[in-house]
Amino acid sequence: MKQTIFTREEAVKQFEMQGDEFAIVENPAFIHPRLDFYPLAKKNLSSVPQIGAILMDMDGTTTTTEELCIHSLEMMIRRMSGLMGKDNWIGLDHSADYPHIIGNSTTKHVEYLCRKYHSLFRSDATIKAFLYSSLWTLLTGKDKQRREEVRNDVINIGLSSFFEDGRYVALINKNIIVESDIISAAESLFVRYGEKISALELPDYVRLGIDIYYQRYHEILERIKKGEGSLLSQELFANAEKHLIEPMPGVELFLPLVKGWFGSDARYLDKEILRSYEIKAGISYPHVGSNNFAESLARLSTKFSVNPAKVAIVTSSIFYEADIVVSEVFKILTTRIEKMPLPESRLHFLLEKFCSYQNYYDSFVTASDSNEIRLKPHRDLYSIALHQLGVTKEQFDSVVGFEDSESGTIAIRAAGIGRCVAVPFAQTNGHNFLAASHICKGGLPEVVLTHSVFTV
Repeated sequence: MKQTIFTREEAVKQFEMQGDEFAIVENPAFIHPRLDFYPLAKKNLSSVPQIGAILMDMDGTTTTTEELCIHSLEMMIRRMSGLMGKDNWIGLDHSADYPHIIGNSTTKHVEYLCRKYHSLFRSDATIKAFLYSSLWTLLTGKDKQRREEVRNDVINIGLSSFFEDGRYVALINKNIIVESDIISAAESLFVRYGEKISALELPDYVRLGIDIYYQRYHEILERIKKGEGSLLSQELFANAEKHLIEPMPGVELFLPLVKGWFGSDARYLDKEILRSYEIKAGISYPHVGSNNFAESLARLSTKFSVNPAKVAIVTSSIFYEADIVVSEVFKILTTRIEKMPLPESRLHFLLEKFCSYQNYYDSFVTASDSNEIRLKPHRDLYSIALHQLGVTKEQFDSVVGFEDSESGTIAIRAAGIGRCVAVPFAQTNGHNFLAASHICKGGLPEVVLTHSVFTV
């Protein structure tokens, strides 16, 4: 088709040829057009002889980090408003806010919160928080792209002289930077430059809010990476035993299974998969008395041993975040695998495989592979994953995608995958999953027990 510009009538005809279902995706306020329209792949409810590829979201599907993201978003609002205590502001509304701040891009999450809580914000509190976050990121942040984005935001807000300031230059040349250095420098820079910043409008609050959010989230991830998880758990949730990052129920069983790494030894894991279902669904599996799960698992595992699935992680987190999170998940997976009732030789094989996530995933797609304005519910990340896996359009029928959010399920369907499975968890139960072809509240264990990973 050579013609690239259409009249409205011609465009409507083209749309009618693309399918029966479409998704409307609202872009950030600074993007043209305001809306993008995606034809969605036809829902696929069938099973196939073999699954060739599996696409999996990270947060909420593979692991639990949403609480940390939500904490960081709430902390962003507190810093921008100066309302640091619960007595000043109770915090985010679980039922009203969570559907809008889980599963989309960071920009969309922050835009929603800035619109809703704009009346709470103070320009002086926001600028102070931004200066602190900028210093922290520029001086101690580990992600190069984040540092560049912060540098641009400092310039765009009118503080280019910030980088020649003596306090900043002195910190750059300091070998060891401690928290008190950053706090002191931020206060000094605010006194010097705070009044030079013009009145903040909503787009300014969004831009600065993104930097404030990322600083808090990356601070948490760095502390987890340094082994301070228990201390952080006590600080954030008053529970030192709480794992800030851990696999979703059944992940330690699902990931080796679809690679065929259990072989026929999967028969020994029937009780484990049933227990994982109960943890995820909150009820016992309803068909226990009428099934021989040990033999079913053995047959399913053997099938994947012959034809292992290619597996991709697909996340709207940047690589820096995903690398820390998934590395932490795989540390926990190895401790769980060690306790599985499997032969010693099988355990040794699995522990070698799971010593690094790089041994497992065939594609590892993050926001760093695209752009903040093209993340879920846009199709880009999933299309990149399919390309990296070498899956052609003719093979899309053998692909299954797993997501826990509304935007994620739309992104999978928009990328051409009709076998789209929603695995909601506590924070996304209120999402609209109309785009999903299956909704499995029992998560990955239900996918195995009820659907045999959609194989026949």
